Amino acid sequence: MLKWCDGRVVSNKVWTPGLFTLRIAVPEVQPFTPGQFLHLALTMEDGEEVNRAYSVASPHGEEIEFFIVKVDGGKLTPKLEQLKPGDRVQIKERGAGGFTLAKTPDAQSIWLIGTGTGLAPFIAMLRDPEIWKRYSKIIVCHGVRKIVDLGYREELSRLTQEKPGQLVYVPTASREAGDGILDGRLTTLLETGALEAAARVKFCPDSSAVMMCGNPDMLKDMEEMLGQRGLKRHRSKAPGNIVVETYW
Repeated sequence: MLKWCDGRVVSNKVWTPGLFTLRIAVPEVQPFTPGQFLHLALTMEDGEEVNRAYSVASPHGEEIEFFIVKVDGGKLTPKLEQLKPGDRVQIKERGAGGFTLAKTPDAQSIWLIGTGTGLAPFIAMLRDPEIWKRYSKIIVCHGVRKIVDLGYREELSRLTQEKPGQLVYVPTASREAGDGILDGRLTTLLETGALEAAARVKFCPDSSAVMMCGNPDMLKDMEEMLGQRGLKRHRSKAPGNIVVETYW
């Protein structure tokens, strides 16, 4: 049986009310692969232990990050949002999940498409050397409702400067427009061609790998639309292009 490790909050970065990144020192967590998730737990006032699984927004290390949105009426996320440096949280010792580059096909370009905190596993991958070695073009598409919800925007913008020609960052917001930000849902932007125009890369079954994480409706619609272009779900016995992680 997996044990719980004692973690200590290092920082709690609030992107906008209800959206935050916890950085936690937890040296006992065993090595995991970028894209996997870990369970976090807190003990409530009544003594109940509540735990949930969250994708890790950083590679393995003595300090790890979680990109979290507060769930109104939820038991755990409102408590996590209130944590301060020095507070304690329990984390399962071993990561899990198959949403990793090891499960993703080789290709010339890879699309990392996420909504909301579905960006988290991609941040972990971008902070690790493997993705930069395997793909000559990396396109990060982050879909949110409002511009303030674009967590990690500065880091991603900086990476585009550090990796010119290899990384393209395409931020999108469905409820407002902004300079350098596509206005609309990811599915609409794919349908109109705006997504590919911004990336200057086409979705192609012969040269594209696609990883998608987030809202299940977005995942379903995007997969259907990409299927019309000849891209299909990647499986070990039936190689394809698309790897999917449903976020709730």
